[in-house]
Amino acid sequence: MRKKITHCYILLTVGVLALSTALSMAQSDSKEPLAVGLVKPTPSLQKAIIAAGKTSSLDRVVEAFDGQLMDRINATRKFDVVGRSDLKEILKEQDFSASGNVDAKTAAQVGKLTGAKYMLVTTVDDFDDITETLGAPGPAGTQRTLQKRFIRLSVIGKIYNTTTGKLKESANFQYSTNDLTEVLNGVARNGTRSDELLVAISRDTAEKIASHVADVIFPAKILIKRDTQVTINRGEGGGVAVGDTFNVFALGEELIDPDTKESLGREEVKEGRVKITQVNPKTSTAQILEDTGIDKGAILRKPQ
Repeated sequence: MRKKITHCYILLTVGVLALSTALSMAQSDSKEPLAVGLVKPTPSLQKAIIAAGKTSSLDRVVEAFDGQLMDRINATRKFDVVGRSDLKEILKEQDFSASGNVDAKTAAQVGKLTGAKYMLVTTVDDFDDITETLGAPGPAGTQRTLQKRFIRLSVIGKIYNTTTGKLKESANFQYSTNDLTEVLNGVARNGTRSDELLVAISRDTAEKIASHVADVIFPAKILIKRDTQVTINRGEGGGVAVGDTFNVFALGEELIDPDTKESLGREEVKEGRVKITQVNPKTSTAQILEDTGIDKGAILRKPQ
């Protein structure tokens, strides 16, 4: 009987250890939950676009941008987008998705429902899509007609901390094009507009926002330093490209506001500068340009 009890106890212990190991591995592989609201135009922009008769272009760019933003956020490999259907209902109920304004109570509600510490609210606050007909010299002194397209897009991305309900970061991203060669790619041969340019602009803007969100919540870090090279934890889809330069900072003590007692983050001491030389699926390699103490764990920020 004692042998059976001992045997059961050993099996139970092994089972608990296995479960504990599995949970630990699952936690270590987990990503930061991020609530992402649907991309919406501001009410004033919506009215202006309706008055100008350009709702189809705005609807297309918002639709493309919303899908591209989700794809680019996933490509950073830093976040799990959670509770989007629930978040959609909250945004609709609270009616802040159009204006991009969130109060502490609503942000906390989003965090409680989705389990996400951070929430991204993205609004389109300016948009225009104009096509002009131009005359250009043709062969043997003839004239030919060209279509020139001008697109302007302005997007505001706001990151909220659902734990405190406070706005953590707000940034404006603007994109415009009036280059004739590039613009002609967005106009079909029969002179009608195509979606190619709208999708390209949406993709580029979405990538900038996703990269910015990742940098705010998880700044790029040095994984390994070997001689005059470092490996960082940013790869394809992480907002890095060959030729990009970054300033390198060591993290110091936590900074506390003496008046509000609020944490202002940690002190950042510049230690050097690096340049990206190779981008891999999950990591990148950079050449050290300046070094006054660069080491593993230092964070990287693009120069303003």
